Amino acid sequence: MDMLRTPDDRFSGLPGYAYAPHYLEGLRAYEGLRLHYLDEGAADAPVALCLHGQPTWSYLYRKMIPAFVAGGMRVIAPDLFGFGRSDKPLDEAVYTFGFHRESLMRLVERLDLRRVTLVCQDWGGLLGLTLPMDSPERFIRLIVMNTGLGTGDVPLGEGFLAWRAFNNRSPDMDIAGLMKRSVRGISEAEAQAYAAPFPDMRYKAGVHRFPNLVQDRPDADGAELSRRARDWWKTQWSGQSFMAIGMQDPVLGPRAMQALRRIIRGCPEPLELAEAGHFVQEEGEIIVQRALEQFQG
Repeated sequence: MDMLRTPDDRFSGLPGYAYAPHYLEGLRAYEGLRLHYLDEGAADAPVALCLHGQPTWSYLYRKMIPAFVAGGMRVIAPDLFGFGRSDKPLDEAVYTFGFHRESLMRLVERLDLRRVTLVCQDWGGLLGLTLPMDSPERFIRLIVMNTGLGTGDVPLGEGFLAWRAFNNRSPDMDIAGLMKRSVRGISEAEAQAYAAPFPDMRYKAGVHRFPNLVQDRPDADGAELSRRARDWWKTQWSGQSFMAIGMQDPVLGPRAMQALRRIIRGCPEPLELAEAGHFVQEEGEIIVQRALEQFQG
């Protein structure tokens, strides 16, 4: 498989991201590809599995990781293939819903993650929310932010369709510029850090592919699986849940999140962050603190 590997020096000195890299190689069905993940906190602690979306990577969780560790948790934050420090296949056709989901399943199995809190947003939720039903013994809690399930039987909103159109006419997306427009108070150095894994357009095949994978018909890849996950969250989920909503998100904002809340069995009232947008992890510590307080209360 033709792929690219972002040079290590692109990740030197990124603000707020002094975390050691970890890699998995030889994953079943992913031979020849290297998957990067962060691993912070005590090895025997309960796990926060932090899943990013598009066009971000594990840098998105830099403000949440210290709070999780301070709360007695181990953080595992992978970079999906095509993102961050993970390898980046050149052919957009490689990037399917199944390709990404199975890589996450293999990661959970290889690291034998247990007592897992699934922490997810954007594509981290579209993919991650389908994981617990197939390994329910591993997952005990959920922290969910600005995301949804791609069931293919619900019309896609105008905000998402506008995002898909923008993405499709921007194969060399200005990721730093997008983050500056989307995140209040972000510094130039932080915005550029989000773009660090992508030296040029060749590295962005995975980024460019994602919006066209969102399931817009019942027979789309992953749609049936997502409908099964929807039913599982409604009827089988027995763990604790916490929801945070960036209220300024034009794509997966309050309406989408309230619809998701109705799906998640026993999900309490959400934490509404009035000034936050789609990339709500940038609010960082407050989300983790409120979630852990709720779980322990």
